[in-house]
Amino acid sequence: MVERILTTNILQQLQNSRKVIVLYGARQIGKTTLIKTLQKEYSGKCLLLNGDLKNVQDTLSSQDLETFKNTVDDNDLLIIDEAQNIPNIGINLKILFDEFPNLKIIATGSSSFELANTLKEPLTGRKTTLKMYPISLMELRKTNSIFELKAQLGSFLTYGMYPEILTLQGSNTKQQHLQELVSSYLYKDILALSNIKHSDKIHKLLQLLAHQVGSLVSVNELSNKLGLNHETINNYINLLEDGFIIQRLSGLSNNPRNEISKMDKIYFTDIGIRNAIIENYSPIDIRNDIGAIWENFIFMERQKYVSYNNIHGKNYFWRRYSGSEIDLIEMRDGMFHAFEIKWNKRKTSAPKSWLLDYPNSTFTEINQDNFTDYVL
Repeated sequence: MVERILTTNILQQLQNSRKVIVLYGARQIGKTTLIKTLQKEYSGKCLLLNGDLKNVQDTLSSQDLETFKNTVDDNDLLIIDEAQNIPNIGINLKILFDEFPNLKIIATGSSSFELANTLKEPLTGRKTTLKMYPISLMELRKTNSIFELKAQLGSFLTYGMYPEILTLQGSNTKQQHLQELVSSYLYKDILALSNIKHSDKIHKLLQLLAHQVGSLVSVNELSNKLGLNHETINNYINLLEDGFIIQRLSGLSNNPRNEISKMDKIYFTDIGIRNAIIENYSPIDIRNDIGAIWENFIFMERQKYVSYNNIHGKNYFWRRYSGSEIDLIEMRDGMFHAFEIKWNKRKTSAPKSWLLDYPNSTFTEINQDNFTDYVL
């Protein structure tokens, strides 16, 4: 059992704030396990409801105060799992929030594009949003030494960080589980909630994106290969990002004449999912895409670190038309922090053009030797 960082964060928020806590995250990453842990550790009286159930949907979509009173009863914490399945969940949560001043509420959802749309207006000023990721190295560090984490790096880079993957033994078993995730869960919310006309194209799009991790993604190229217009491609990419399958990184552009900003880089929220989509589980020491895998892995571990530590800022990559580039730029407190992510351990210097344009920035290479300093 891996102790999730968000458990402590949420318990602290329940103690210090009354806002509705909205917890987003992909399917199968442990949201339900987390809220069951919260239910056990919460000091008050808690009611946990499953939004997949028809009777729960009917009750929590009723907008009826008497029904809500009978449901809440004497509980002081209400947890609604898979809240996106409840019709008009936003207005119903607003009623609960306004009419029960002593009630604390947590709502979880695996499809941010649907839940966010229904919560945006009714819960303005009434909610706190948290994002949950697959298991992080930060969380594994609690029960593993840095030596042990580095020893498992090959498995992490091949099979990813989904909770169940970390409990399974044997490569075949892990591969079967990843293929099940891809075939049964990955697109479930997207297909159910977005009325996609070309559902077969989603997987083909992800395959193309999987082969372009760490590279600039051309919507025009994707459009030509898939036979879809640019607007449809962009809509699909937005849906995949809102469904927690991919994460987009835009280019830094303080100087549009010299810096590329009209194309994005796209990473997968979990590298195991990416490998499953292209069905390549080869050992990392014989892969020709290890650089892309390593960049994706470090990028996401860094996102987990920043998110769970409440470090606020914006992320970019940087690339000049001349070819100079840096993998990851974090802007915090008005200062740029540049990171070059390298699998091969060799000393890298910041491009001269970067130093000229951003002389007060920091520059760091993240490699196999020092990566734990930046993700733990």
